[in-house]
Amino acid sequence: MRRGWLTALACLLAGPALSLQLELPSNARETAARDSVFDRVQIATTPYANGTVGAQSIDGPVQRRSYRVTSPGLTPLQILAPLRDQLIDADYETLLDCDANACGGFDFRFAIDVLPAPNMYVNMRAYHFLSAQHPDTGDAVWLLASTAPDAGYLQVVQVGAQQAAVPTAEPPVAAIAPGDPAQDLGQRLLAKGSIVLRSLDFALGTTRLGEGPAPELEQIAQLMANRPGLRIAVVGHTDTIGGLATNIEVSRARAVAVRDRLINRYDVPPGRIEAEGMGYLAPLASNLTAEGREMNRRVEVIVVGEDG
Repeated sequence: MRRGWLTALACLLAGPALSLQLELPSNARETAARDSVFDRVQIATTPYANGTVGAQSIDGPVQRRSYRVTSPGLTPLQILAPLRDQLIDADYETLLDCDANACGGFDFRFAIDVLPAPNMYVNMRAYHFLSAQHPDTGDAVWLLASTAPDAGYLQVVQVGAQQAAVPTAEPPVAAIAPGDPAQDLGQRLLAKGSIVLRSLDFALGTTRLGEGPAPELEQIAQLMANRPGLRIAVVGHTDTIGGLATNIEVSRARAVAVRDRLINRYDVPPGRIEAEGMGYLAPLASNLTAEGREMNRRVEVIVVGEDG
């Protein structure tokens, strides 16, 4: 199908071994590419539930692309729907089609291999995922669309099956994460020394932590229980909107809110958690863009040390 905002020319997403052609929005600009001559790709087939994402493995040539779509105001589904129509027209069968809430929010997003920001920005509250497979060739594709206030983002991952047969679906596997799938948040924190908590619910400009579930805090609490000598610090960060003193105060108040939640709801000993605020002094991305400011508004946990 055609849409007014689609380019009149087909954009070939695959090399010679991958035959699928999709038309992208005419204002889509490629931001990243990562190809493999032969690799194994996990294709998500179920939403995140009970600690896992159902998936099947496909071996073959792989192309990964991300795009920035300069059309403010679009929803993730508006970006993805025309591509879904094209897949249906090409006789692909849908494996999974869900929005952020139905997919599993934060947990699902971090269980799939998303190209890193700022090339591919994912709004935890506004994304849409689709995976599909051709019943005859076994070729598969998955799409992830998300939006920021001033642009949309799209990732396309395409894999050509090793042979012309639908691969046997594997049993549901543990959450698929970049790097080692066996590493949970606590293990990554110990390995890296710090980690950003992205599932926390702070409204813009406020310091009150939402009452919804926070699986990251549960994992931090479990790590603290398993390592009784571990000491951590919770550090808040902001964008550059407002003065430095105000932002340091806001960022520290958010860190304190997270510390209090770990103490009061998850029984972490207060003497093992510090809380500090950095304001806008340690950005992860440019504050000149909306997506950069979104990345910079964050709370991190860092390892301070371990007694005994």
